[in-house]
Amino acid sequence: MNYSLNSIPERALKPRERGYTMAMDKGLSIREVEDFIEVAGEYTDIVKLGWATSYVVPNLQKKLDVYRAAGIPVYFGGTLFEAFIVRNQFEDYRRLLDKYQMTYAEVSDGSLEMEHEVKCNYIRNLSEQVTVLSEVGSKDDTKIIPPYMWIRLMQAELDAGAWKVIGEAREGGNVGLFRATGEVRSGLVEEILTKIPFEKILWEAPQKSQQVWFIKLLGANVNLGNIAPSEVIPLETIRLGLRGDTFSHFLDMENSNLKG
Repeated sequence: MNYSLNSIPERALKPRERGYTMAMDKGLSIREVEDFIEVAGEYTDIVKLGWATSYVVPNLQKKLDVYRAAGIPVYFGGTLFEAFIVRNQFEDYRRLLDKYQMTYAEVSDGSLEMEHEVKCNYIRNLSEQVTVLSEVGSKDDTKIIPPYMWIRLMQAELDAGAWKVIGEAREGGNVGLFRATGEVRSGLVEEILTKIPFEKILWEAPQKSQQVWFIKLLGANVNLGNIAPSEVIPLETIRLGLRGDTFSHFLDMENSNLKG
């Protein structure tokens, strides 16, 4: 940090299991990646190449090399995995991971109907090759999954070998965990947390109001994803109580602890 301030929440240090920030690269140029890393690399734990943008983006290998040189892992979006699966190209997908020396992969079924045991088998197979993040939830805003099923799916995917489970929200933050307005389905989140450890969940929360909600609920070291590269620094200030949205939150908590 550039100077000292008292009563700042303690952040887990990289490499970390909690307090994760996953940024979404939706087609940054190499120069933009370099600028992003210069400014926000310290606060970025992992980068997702959104959905199947890696198929069309130019200079993919050079981009991956820039991230790798900065020590920031990258993975392909889950929609790309689904695009391979629906075309019966799972082995081609595995070879793709090897070709680009990927150490993480996302398994999802947000756009593709898939038996859950089949999905878990993909997780088991890929976890022998890479670290797997599995995404739970649908990209179809008309498909409402009840809380007990979110819990059942998440636990089964963790048991199958997923390192973390991702709560679906899309890049807009208007499906899955959220209503069409972007409002958090708070009862759903709180019920999930009664069974699934918070450090094992990466909540997709692209909107500032969503980030604030999760930080107030779970603290500075909640795992958050689908963060726009330009929003990583603002998010870190929210985590630290240095933006108006959480300015008093952590101070009030500390004063409450002192009184207690």
